[in-house]
Amino acid sequence: MSKTALLFPGQGCQEVGMGQELASAFSQARLLYEEADDILGFSLSELCFKGPAEVLNDTVNTQPAIFVTSLAVWRVLETEGKLQPPAMDSPAMMAGHSLGELSALVAAGAIDFDAGLRLVRERGRLMKLAGEQSPGGMAAVLKMEDAVVERACKEASAATGQAVQIANYNSPGQVVISGDKEALARAIDLLRERGGRRIIPLEVSIAAHSPLMASVVGDYRAAVQATPMRVPTLPVVANISAHPLQGVDEIRDELAGQLTWPVRWTASMQRMVEQGVTRFVELGPGQVLSKLMRRIDSSVAAVSVGDVASMEALIQ
Repeated sequence: MSKTALLFPGQGCQEVGMGQELASAFSQARLLYEEADDILGFSLSELCFKGPAEVLNDTVNTQPAIFVTSLAVWRVLETEGKLQPPAMDSPAMMAGHSLGELSALVAAGAIDFDAGLRLVRERGRLMKLAGEQSPGGMAAVLKMEDAVVERACKEASAATGQAVQIANYNSPGQVVISGDKEALARAIDLLRERGGRRIIPLEVSIAAHSPLMASVVGDYRAAVQATPMRVPTLPVVANISAHPLQGVDEIRDELAGQLTWPVRWTASMQRMVEQGVTRFVELGPGQVLSKLMRRIDSSVAAVSVGDVASMEALIQ
């Protein structure tokens, strides 16, 4: 029997206008945005729907915006009863990329929406603070072996005395490196010397999933500890271990550790395929994860649902 997994995207997929059409068409989505506005004390919905882009792209706003938009899609599918055949199999597993892991945990019932939104907002605030305290950068590296990139990062760290490492193992031939600006530049030089032709510096001011986030891990762990949690109703595959999270203590360790550890997305998706998943449905803005899935394993189906048209295509 085929299995469906739900995927929730992370930072980088945001765009002005996300969720607006969905909220206009479905009361469930509109009500979730209104609830988020009340919890945060400002109009996140207005920011998602109308921008401005420079404010939406501030990580303290980006993270809750993607979180709410993704869960608005989930809420519509859930309350419309469209997570049952013939529209699609009832989901067997979930996963989320970086920030998206919190979306997955809420969808899986491990965290209530209001508590999850407050935690996401604090995550964004603390990551922004870490970027101000320890400025760094990130770069996408395409069409190179993971081992080559790992070796270049280690050599660059040793040469500069500063940290740089792989932050995201996104798919075979696509990783993101993250760290101190000097070490990052050295790693990029080494990779180019070794044949790297597609290395793209990202326009970010933080070095996510690197030791440069360490200054805020203690405060974030305290926020995670203060957030009520329970065992999820469905397996949620972790970014760090690429295994399903088993209990509340493991979830807390995962969320706190995630700031400085790499996202092992390729391994997580391969784990889900090994568990019998044959269909992946990405819920939220953009199509980043469904496109990555096609590179990870082209034998499985992967679709994105983030607007009315894609939702109607899914439920027909």
